[in-house]
Amino acid sequence: MTKLKLYEYPHPILKKIAEKVTVVDDQIRQFMDDMLETMYVESGVGLAAPQVGVSKRIVVIDVAMEGEKPNPLYFVNPEIVWRSDETEVCEEGCLSIPEQRAEVERPASVKVKYLDYNGKEQELLAEGFLAVAVQHELDHLDGILYIDHLSRLKRQMLLKKLEKLRKFNKE
Repeated sequence: MTKLKLYEYPHPILKKIAEKVTVVDDQIRQFMDDMLETMYVESGVGLAAPQVGVSKRIVVIDVAMEGEKPNPLYFVNPEIVWRSDETEVCEEGCLSIPEQRAEVERPASVKVKYLDYNGKEQELLAEGFLAVAVQHELDHLDGILYIDHLSRLKRQMLLKKLEKLRKFNKE
């Protein structure tokens, strides 16, 4: 497995709508394995293909807590087919917006249809933290970042902190 390069805000690929995958073959499976490796190395719980410079509708997620057995999920061409009316606020972060976090309100449960690692059609009812992770990562496929769900003022404050962090890290 190979660790892939992570693209950070404001790279233009993060704002593009990703293309559908036509077939889940060995090349796509290898790419998903590399995405998963990258996510684990970076201590993330989810990663979308655009975050590693590939504009394809592919996501990997693993919400297993530290000490638990890894439980990777692979989503190809995922689409949310149902959202609960009930919402939940959860603090989110993103590997493409390092060391920044903010509270985002999202539906508490979602049902997602997708192709799995072997290209088989699946459906998953995601609740709790998994629902947050699924929505966060699927947003990436449509060029949406979690900061796009914040008020203009909160987004500007967060981006100022990110800018300061980058300046500090360069020194």
